Amino acid sequence: MTEQELKESALEAIKSVYDPEIPVNVFDLGLIYEVSVYPVNSVFVLMTLTSPACPSAQSLPEEIKNKIQAIEGVGEVNVEVTFDPPYSQEMMSEVAKLELGFM
Repeated sequence: MTEQELKESALEAIKSVYDPEIPVNVFDLGLIYEVSVYPVNSVFVLMTLTSPACPSAQSLPEEIKNKIQAIEGVGEVNVEVTFDPPYSQEMMSEVAKLELGFM
């Protein structure tokens, strides 16, 4: 699997993870800031949460990590949470805004 194919597979895995309080996947919510693939098929994900007090602060990064690790050929997976820049509804995709009635 090429690095590009692995990145695409990782993005698909990420899109299967939903915030338990909002019926939209974490990618369309705008919680994913970066997905990078490095040699030996290591994957790095930089993400945020809707708030620092988010009840899913432990479970969402772990679920993303587990979904990516389930992809055949993946090496190490590192999911890092940041609050810089802080999350805002402006980060949502148009699909998410439509689903949540913001458009």
